[in-house]
Parts: sequence; structure tokens; C-alpha cells
Amino acid sequence: MTVDRRTLLTASLALPFASAAAKEAWTRPAGLAPDASIALWPDGHIEPPAGLVEAVVQRSDDADASDRMLQGITRPRLDIFRPAKPNGAAVILAPGGGYRYVVIDKEGYELARWLRARGVTVYVLFYRLPGDGWANGADVPLADAQRAVRLVRSRAKTDAIDPARVTFGGFSAGGQVAASLLTRFGAKVYDPVDTADTLSARPDALAAIYPVVSMDPAIAHAVSREKLIGANPDDAREKLYSPERNVRAGQPPLWLLHAEDDDVVKVENSVRLREATRAVGAPVEAHFFERGAHGFGLMKTAGLPVAIWPELLWNWLASHKIV
Repeated sequence: MTVDRRTLLTASLALPFASAAAKEAWTRPAGLAPDASIALWPDGHIEPPAGLVEAVVQRSDDADASDRMLQGITRPRLDIFRPAKPNGAAVILAPGGGYRYVVIDKEGYELARWLRARGVTVYVLFYRLPGDGWANGADVPLADAQRAVRLVRSRAKTDAIDPARVTFGGFSAGGQVAASLLTRFGAKVYDPVDTADTLSARPDALAAIYPVVSMDPAIAHAVSREKLIGANPDDAREKLYSPERNVRAGQPPLWLLHAEDDDVVKVENSVRLREATRAVGAPVEAHFFERGAHGFGLMKTAGLPVAIWPELLWNWLASHKIV
């Protein structure tokens, strides 16, 4: 069948969203609620810093376009999206927020619903923030990520998932959480608390979407860097929290996505991580698009080639027998 240019233009004008999935995810905030929410840590295990107050802030004036963020996180947790017919795959999502807050809808619930519709059980991770006054603050995002993978695996029977098909994905600063887990999944950043902690924290696949990666001041996202490691870290500290400097051959398969015109988190973050990963012989697939800027999620890809990214991710997960 031949489709002429006018037909394509008419179709693009009729649908201002990148895809039907993007439109559904963005315009139905009432459907964004998770099916369940579970605490990441047992009651009493973590003590929030004095004065820290958790709060949800709505950043959108459009009643049909929810864009919330969670700040002052005192109860790290996993919000669960359960499909009607689970296919056994599990995906943990770490939204971004510059280590100042964690985005709820755009980089969490929306993709969760897209994956849930395809049979994936999704866990949106609300991780502790390093600048909120926690002891060993730089390690709390990684500790929460490790704990999330272990806890999800411990729930395999409860949630009808395969513990050997667990993916971790992160956006922006959540991408830094993901990249840290990629290279430091075995680092001891907390003491075991229950039987879940006997399980591996190594994901079976890992995706980093426009991620903060490096702590090198030349390319680092300045706000995330200062929140994570302080204003004047020494080289050893900078290296420890720069995933591209800690890659290893046994790390999980990696999928990267970034826009070349990202003026918030430089594309060099993903380029360096890809090159370092290739250098140690670990599997990596990277997609770089001319346009998309930062924080495009699903909705902000309208009319751009980057709109295809969820399908690219899905096909990659399938190639690694995750979905």
C-alpha cells in the first residue's frame, strides 16, 4: 500500500501525540494509580532525618495532564502495576528529579501503564534522596535500588514473575541510580535486614534513559553532582560515583537512550558509559536521536523520530528474553 505525503501530514495533525499509547498515558491521570504499594524496608529499619517531610507537588495546571513530583521522601517504596495476564517479566523504574525530588507521572506511572498493558509487572521506585540529610547520603539511592531488586525477586510467587527476568530502568537522575546499580550491584552499602537480602541485586537487564552518569565536572549535571557527592569532592569520591569509571565485564546488558540536543544532561554522559562498557566487552545498545531535549518521557516525543523509543526498548528486552 502506498501512502502519500498529504496522508501522512493529515494523520500527524490529527494526533498531536507521539502515539496512541502516549496519548492514553498522558491524558488519563485517573488511570495512573498503582495497584499496590509496598515499603522498601521493614518498619523501623530506617530513621528519617529530623524535620524531613514528604510532600507531593503538582507541576501541571492541566487537569488532564498530571505531572507530580514527590519530595522529602521518608518512606522509600515500590508502587506496583499488575497486568491482567502477567508474562513473567518484571521492570523496576527509577524516575528522575535531579536528586531533589522523584517524578511520579512522566517517568514513572506513564511508562508503567504502557508496560503493564503488555503483560509486564512494573514497580515504580521512590528512592531516598542524597541531599535530604540521611546518614551516608550518597549511598542511599544505590542501597534502595539494590534492595528493590532483591525485594522484587523475593516476591516472585506473590507477583507471578520470573526472578531471572528482572529489569531495572532509570531516567535522568534515576538513570544515575540505574547506572550505579549497573556497576556496583554487589557493593555493600547496607547491612542485610531479612531473607530478601540473600538474593542477588544484579538486574538481568538495565536501561538508562537520558541518564545522569558522570561526576566529571566537564559533563556532569551540576545539581545532581552536588546533591550526590558535595561541592568539592576529591578524585577518589568522584571516581566511585561515576559509573563509567567502574564498569566491569560481568555487568548486566545495558540499553541507553539520549537526545543529542539535551541541554540539561549532556549526551556525553551516555556516550562515555557506552564506550567504557564496550571497552570491557560487556553488552550494550545505544540510541542517540538528533532532537528530543531532556525529560521527554512518552508525551514530549510528539512529531519526533525519538517517539519510537518504547518500541526499541521492548524489542531489545525481547532480544534478551526478558519479555
